[in-house]
Amino acid sequence: MTRVRHTPLERSLLNDYQRGFPLEPHPFEVVAGQLATDEETVLGTLARLQDGGVISRIGPVFRPNTVGASTLAAVSVPESSLEEVAGYVSAFAEVNHNYEREHRFNLWFVVNAPTEARREAVLQGIAHATALEIMSLPLERDYYIDLGFEIDFTCDAVPRFPEPQAGRNSAEIHARLAGESAVDLVHALQAGLPLLHAPYAVLGSQIGLSEDVVLERIEGMLTAGIIKRFGVVVRHHELGYHANAMCVWDIGDGDVDELGRRLAEVPFVTLCYRRPRRMPHWPYNLFCMIHGKDRKTVLAQVEQLIEGFGLRGRRHDLLFSGRRFKQRGATFSRGDGPDPKCGNVAYG
Repeated sequence: MTRVRHTPLERSLLNDYQRGFPLEPHPFEVVAGQLATDEETVLGTLARLQDGGVISRIGPVFRPNTVGASTLAAVSVPESSLEEVAGYVSAFAEVNHNYEREHRFNLWFVVNAPTEARREAVLQGIAHATALEIMSLPLERDYYIDLGFEIDFTCDAVPRFPEPQAGRNSAEIHARLAGESAVDLVHALQAGLPLLHAPYAVLGSQIGLSEDVVLERIEGMLTAGIIKRFGVVVRHHELGYHANAMCVWDIGDGDVDELGRRLAEVPFVTLCYRRPRRMPHWPYNLFCMIHGKDRKTVLAQVEQLIEGFGLRGRRHDLLFSGRRFKQRGATFSRGDGPDPKCGNVAYG
């Protein structure tokens, strides 16, 4: 496997600023001071990494379902039509991730919408246009969702950080998001910070808020757990994590939360959450993601989970990713907009 070589400055920016990015009027100047360089060099390096696809953006990662309504969806597509159907699905602005996986359900995508009604409209539109049945698996409980990535592979693990607890109060979360200006801020933030000297002031000017208010509200959303982390959002494949596998388990309802919490503490587990079963075709309710350097490493890590947690004989499945049709941060449109395409997908 070819490893991308990064300069010391690039490694520092990619590794050390995935969270805790400065909430200061001139954050890139602060970063430059911390790294003993100048702001122009920091901005130029970040722009180069972003243009090269290594960085998706610098900004928030929102906790699922605190802003809008989301679901993981899967569909079984004839192999001859997979690219065509994937292209149709990816055309929806509400779809931010869209992957091929090695399974009968071979196309998996995430829908983020401003409302549950719009989310369901998107799913129904895809089902109608493709004449395929969509399996929707909304999040029921998250045990660990972070997706920070160590770039140097100093160990077969990703960085672990404590889950914020303040965000568990949904009433507080929605109170903090109430109001047109708060909605405007979410929309302004979702594309990431502009690579400019005073990015928070620029964002504020776009939506009629002062720089101080923008900073205060970002801090409030972090405290409430609406924003899980704020910083450099990297793209794992471009960093060398070429094996991406979703391991799913059929766990008794009385045991799933305890096992989910324990799996979430394993260093190489990058995501862990509970989703509903969809019988008879999908009996699994516990999901964990492993992002590794290669397939052999991931298979060995799954075996560690089986042995370490007494899961031998438990019904499970392992879905490696294939083609990546779409990957970007969630975007939250303002309303129930029209579908990006109309008509049916014609299979040739």
